[in-house]
Amino acid sequence: MKLPHIVLITGTDTGVGKTVTTAALASALQAEGRSVAVYKPCQSGAAAGDSDCTEIIRLAGPLTAEAGVVLQKPLAPVPAAALDGVKLPPLAAHAARVRELASTHDHVLVEGSGGLLVELDADGGTLADLGGHLGRDATFVLVARPALGTLNHTALTLEALDRRELAVQGVVLGAWPDEPGVLEHGNRATIGLLRPLIGVLPERAADLPPVTFREASTHWLSGAWS
Repeated sequence: MKLPHIVLITGTDTGVGKTVTTAALASALQAEGRSVAVYKPCQSGAAAGDSDCTEIIRLAGPLTAEAGVVLQKPLAPVPAAALDGVKLPPLAAHAARVRELASTHDHVLVEGSGGLLVELDADGGTLADLGGHLGRDATFVLVARPALGTLNHTALTLEALDRRELAVQGVVLGAWPDEPGVLEHGNRATIGLLRPLIGVLPERAADLPPVTFREASTHWLSGAWS
């Protein structure tokens, strides 16, 4: 399985591990000698110190990482922009920047906000729509939880991607517990039947020393290269 030049990382929900998955993908690709850029269309929560780009650089090491727009409140982009009095860039602007980055890097990783259908601009455009703008040059990686409720959330998100005829590389479990039980193992097996399970990241992976994180990333995401 060859990873395309543009990879959009989405999740079944917020807080499922999209940022740590993006960092792990960046680390694994850089370990193979590939140049990587990370693009976050909308970063919210800046007033609280949130910066997914900064976290990715901390974990993955030096790389190009930027946000299309930075918003202060820890809300979805549209309400956060309304409170800030900021006009959100249209999806076409994000797509153009991703293509620019792709022209100078081997891979561009695009991290979404929240789930697949969270609105990113005033016209209701979503990460799914951004994938449509990018066309055949792009694929999606879906980050899911291993916990209760994940099967429905994962199946719904995959269905939404399939209905739009968007390519899906596979699913990553973003926070595998230290002591998984019958529930987690069962969910892992079922998700693997829905779509290729290309990675499993341990809980608290972001707490590891960056050097350890980078060394382990290729192992965690071994399914992405098989």
